[in-house]
Amino acid sequence: MASRAAPQRRLARTYAAVNVGSFRISAMIMGETETGELQVLGSGHRASAGIKRGYVTDMGAAAHAIRDAVERAERSAGTPVRSVWIACAGAGLASTVVSVDIEIGGRRIEDEDVEQLLIEAQDMIQPDGRRVLHAQPAHYTLDGAHGVANPRGLHAERLGVDIHVMLADGAPVRNLTEAVQNAHLEVEGVVAAPLAAGHACLTVEERELGVALVEIGADITNVAVFAGGMLLGLQAVPMGSGAITDAIASSFGIRRSQAERLKCVAGSAVASPSDHRELIPVSPPSELGGDGGDSAPVGPLARGADDKNRIVRAELIAVVTQQLGVLTAEIGKALKTIGFSGSRAGQVVLTGGGAELAGMADFMQGALGQPVRLGRPPQLTGMPEAHHAPGFATLAGLCLYAADDPVDIRAVGTGRGGVYKSFARESGWWALVMRLFRALREYF
Repeated sequence: MASRAAPQRRLARTYAAVNVGSFRISAMIMGETETGELQVLGSGHRASAGIKRGYVTDMGAAAHAIRDAVERAERSAGTPVRSVWIACAGAGLASTVVSVDIEIGGRRIEDEDVEQLLIEAQDMIQPDGRRVLHAQPAHYTLDGAHGVANPRGLHAERLGVDIHVMLADGAPVRNLTEAVQNAHLEVEGVVAAPLAAGHACLTVEERELGVALVEIGADITNVAVFAGGMLLGLQAVPMGSGAITDAIASSFGIRRSQAERLKCVAGSAVASPSDHRELIPVSPPSELGGDGGDSAPVGPLARGADDKNRIVRAELIAVVTQQLGVLTAEIGKALKTIGFSGSRAGQVVLTGGGAELAGMADFMQGALGQPVRLGRPPQLTGMPEAHHAPGFATLAGLCLYAADDPVDIRAVGTGRGGVYKSFARESGWWALVMRLFRALREYF
């Protein structure tokens, strides 16, 4: 499904992003005008294929789905793209903070001092065989005092910096980048999904004071805690909104597609007195015989349904809330493991497609005992109203992240391209030749 954006102004730069999820693969093309305004040029999405829990499980199916989603976005935007930013939600993401300082001797801090500090910080990163996705300075310290955004021009005896490092398992990241390359696209950069989502729906103040971001996907829920401007802790819960769909399908003996429709159309995380009196059809109108109204349904009836294949809404809500209770308990354990509980607990922000279930924020707030709100991407010029929703926060965040162009210490002294272009080069010349061969065979 593609979305047509508003007419574009004169652009200085263009960014393209792909969010490869287990339920949906979505793409967005964003432009930056000469005045610095960001606007969505086009977007597209389709059902996922070849992806499970954030991992590539079928290279061919994943590459085809990625190519399809990008082509929909290209048609919507009226412009082709050659390279994209992609989000990584699985791959054993882990977050850590590295601190380093150097002697200044009380003099004024110059650009060269900051560069030397960041170069020394490069040697402090110990990935232990894992892939470094990000290594970004969060804030600087002057003689041990934290919270300095820009130390240049200030005096200090010692200059320090806290580096936020995001690690991932190498093989799953390579599979993801190769799936994108097999879709005839270059990888501009790989961004951890919690960072991208946080970029879209957390304020600078929230990230500074402390906030938990809970991204509920189809098969995985990422629980991340931000404080001091950094992502300080991350836990992955191996379940998501897909577990609710499966529970509905199992409870009523219906197809997964029917269960997904019921969850989205009539499901809710909060019960109401009228639920016991409301009957909801299991089958969509297209599956009903005759005129589609009072006609008998086609196919077997759901368990507990009447002769028109309708179930009591209260029974559906009971299944949904029971499964949500399990998920919320796991989220609570993850928050406690990270240290975001008790007196340290604060605002929780829900995002991801699973957060769009009606009443989700109220349910989570009651279950966790903490203030909860939904996290949505900003309403950018040209963004379809349907994309101003939690399910598209990571996608929009990827484009916003690219436009923000955050410093990565691995690029200091080598140029910005040195960090991200390695993703595109890592497969070597043979992979490039094979991609060209596949493109020629497909199109000619």
